[in-house]
Amino acid sequence: MLPQLLVSQIAAGEVVERPASVLKELLENSLDAGATSIAVTLDEGGVRRVQVEDDGEGIAREDLPLSLARHATSKISSLDDLESVSTMGFRGEALASIAAVARVAIASRARSTAHGSLLRCEGGALGEVEPAARAAGTTVTVADLYFNTPARRKFLKTEATEFGHCDEVFRRIALARPGVAFSLRHNSRATRQLRAHELAERAAALLGTDIAQACVPIQVGAGGMTLTGLAGTPQAAQPRADAQYFFVNGRYVRDRVLAHAAREAYAQLLHGERQPAYVLFLRLDPRAVDVNVHPAKIEVRFRDSRAVHQFVRHAVERALSPSAASAPVAYATLSGPSHGPAIQASFALAQPAASYQAFMAAAAPLPASEQAPPLGFALGQLHGIYILAQNEAGLVLVDMHAAHERILMERLKKGIDDGTVARQRLLVPAVLSVDALDAATAEENQDTLERLGLEMAVSGPNELTVRAAPVLLASGDIAALARNVLKEIRDYGAAAVLAGRQNELLATMACHGAVRANRALTPPEMNALLREMEETERSGSCNHGRPTWYQLTMADLDKLFLRGR
Repeated sequence: MLPQLLVSQIAAGEVVERPASVLKELLENSLDAGATSIAVTLDEGGVRRVQVEDDGEGIAREDLPLSLARHATSKISSLDDLESVSTMGFRGEALASIAAVARVAIASRARSTAHGSLLRCEGGALGEVEPAARAAGTTVTVADLYFNTPARRKFLKTEATEFGHCDEVFRRIALARPGVAFSLRHNSRATRQLRAHELAERAAALLGTDIAQACVPIQVGAGGMTLTGLAGTPQAAQPRADAQYFFVNGRYVRDRVLAHAAREAYAQLLHGERQPAYVLFLRLDPRAVDVNVHPAKIEVRFRDSRAVHQFVRHAVERALSPSAASAPVAYATLSGPSHGPAIQASFALAQPAASYQAFMAAAAPLPASEQAPPLGFALGQLHGIYILAQNEAGLVLVDMHAAHERILMERLKKGIDDGTVARQRLLVPAVLSVDALDAATAEENQDTLERLGLEMAVSGPNELTVRAAPVLLASGDIAALARNVLKEIRDYGAAAVLAGRQNELLATMACHGAVRANRALTPPEMNALLREMEETERSGSCNHGRPTWYQLTMADLDKLFLRGR
């Protein structure tokens, strides 16, 4: 049998990786004790000292020695409790493991008692319980981490690095409980002071106002699960994945199922390697999730991971979908019927540029009695690429090709889902040279091609003819469109193209049909595009994840021109 102290030191190696691990355990205990205010003090990145003081329910004098005993806890008492854990801690080994490799002092006063008590423990050796003066609550001080296991201490990093890990743990727990006040001091300097907040305020304080303001709220419930929190729009995306926080029943987790569901929800919104920002809270029956699968309790296992994945993915997608009206800018939300003709019909006009007088008339704002639409009215076109529009907040810049791409993709997607992709016979069929495999692919996948709105047939040796195409794309590069569709089917198969690869294929198809840069648009055409954007889901970004429009408020413009200074 191993000596008891060595057993505890081995356990400490699993639970107490660094000072941040200690801080996490102590903060979770404070939350389990019902604290409404928690003060954290660190010295030398937490290596010299980690102290957590709370106003929770406290520990009775007679229970203090048990708080440092292995596998002693007030949080569960049976296997049934373990299978439906609702507290942050439950195994009763963290404090004992910490006490085996540090100098620990616990001062506590239960709310129901008049006096406090103090217990010290050094390297696992318990002292005697002493009287102590303090208000109701508990203060745990962990000093000189790994003082008695120097080999482990050598693995600790610089003070700045260890403090960075502690600060991240502090952020995670403070985000999880915005209704609790938190403070953080490092080397006698106050670094964070957080009063009890709503989630949006807490996110702004911890992640920055730029990210918090570029988020949309989520509150969805279905199948015994709820998802709440904040999902960042594409404008909140970051180069790195360091603004992604997922909580399951209040516990911060790193879970592959949830991370993948979030990536899928953002797949068509973010450009390149940009990473979404979010603070999301999943709640479900504790019996449907096992939180006891990792020593540090940072991973979980779901009983029905597929159902969780689907729920989270669709909840985030819907929060990010409702057209430009949901974007975080300071103008009126979209209401009422659509303004102007459908965008496709408008682009089909292909009229020359209007006269100056006609342009000014078309761009004039609505009378004061009518509500201006969210994206406002077109003022003009910049270098044949951008539309400039005026709305109630100020100036709107629109990438017309990117915006039209998104509109076409969403229409194509709806048509395929409904089985109603409208086709148009081509006045001049498109003929393309192909290899034998492309020809065979076209012959063998006629049903798939028809569902995509394409009528394509072999017309000669190494030759295909496209006689019809989707109405939405009929004015685009039909030969290039056909080649891309055939390549997708060859590479991934018809079933995958219509299921898992549908978004990628439709994005490519829409790109071939979208209005090109350097195309002169009339004011009615520009305004028609703005109205269609307002009614199109996910219109804030193109099919490749680039933003389609940007708001410059009057305050932004005043700042640029130093007005009022």
